[in-house]
Amino acid sequence: MKYKKIVLAGGNGYLGSVLAAYYRPITEEIIILSRQNRADEGNVKTVNWDGKTEGAWKNCLDTADMLINLCGKNVNCRYTKKNQEEIISSRTVPTELLGKAIAAMENPPKIWINITSATIYRHAEDRPQDEDTGEIGYGFSINVCQKWESSFFEINTPNTRKVALRMGIVLGKQESVFPRLLNLVKCGLGGKQGDGQQYVSWIHEQDAARSTEWIMQHQELEGVINCTAPEPVRNKVLMSTLRKAYGIPFGLPSPTWLLELGAWLIATETELILKSRWVLPRHLLASGFTFSFPKVEYAVKDILSMRV
Repeated sequence: MKYKKIVLAGGNGYLGSVLAAYYRPITEEIIILSRQNRADEGNVKTVNWDGKTEGAWKNCLDTADMLINLCGKNVNCRYTKKNQEEIISSRTVPTELLGKAIAAMENPPKIWINITSATIYRHAEDRPQDEDTGEIGYGFSINVCQKWESSFFEINTPNTRKVALRMGIVLGKQESVFPRLLNLVKCGLGGKQGDGQQYVSWIHEQDAARSTEWIMQHQELEGVINCTAPEPVRNKVLMSTLRKAYGIPFGLPSPTWLLELGAWLIATETELILKSRWVLPRHLLASGFTFSFPKVEYAVKDILSMRV
């Protein structure tokens, strides 16, 4: 065991389960703050909170090695006024609540990582975006990210180091975007989406988890950090890589008009597919972090080899 206690706020989702599984063998106690009551599983314990009000859950943060905040309504929905309000509040309200609790503590968590999004950068096909030279985009999803990060950094927590981890698309076996793309491939629909030129900034789930431990161990890392693989790929390359790895020789493309229709039918937004996210992890690389899966073909083959 390396660590005494790690707290995952809103850790019942996909990435939370990845992080819990990663830290379980090396941490005495993992606490998941959740609205759902769940039975404890070994050293992984669930503590109830609503993400809005103070309560006994605050005691869980005392002397924690790390707090990772994963709270936020899934953006895979139509951007109606109601959904927009919920998407924003589900991120900013828990963040402000955690900050208020930490600021009042004598022994707060040593580090607080807020999982934010690499979609904060503009649509980029001309050059990559990193923490130092990247340009902030415009539109609803960017507005969400800006309010989210503002609610995080505006809180003064002098005894807790803070990192806004701008996460790319996490690739993994379960509940991630990967199985949905693989299903398209299996059905012969695994061609390019739109013109296929848009960049996809992705990261293997294990590198996502490993990066949080690296950041915890390297105290010089703080502020904004991009969490994406060092080699983003265009959409058409990602889809061809999936087809090749799965042994499917062809895949029908999905033109933009068809994606618009499909998005309307399944109540989501085409931005999630068509925006070009060309993001590089400059700070992680500069600190010496080594990715286990720097190339998308390595990540795809590894995920396909997993037994669940």
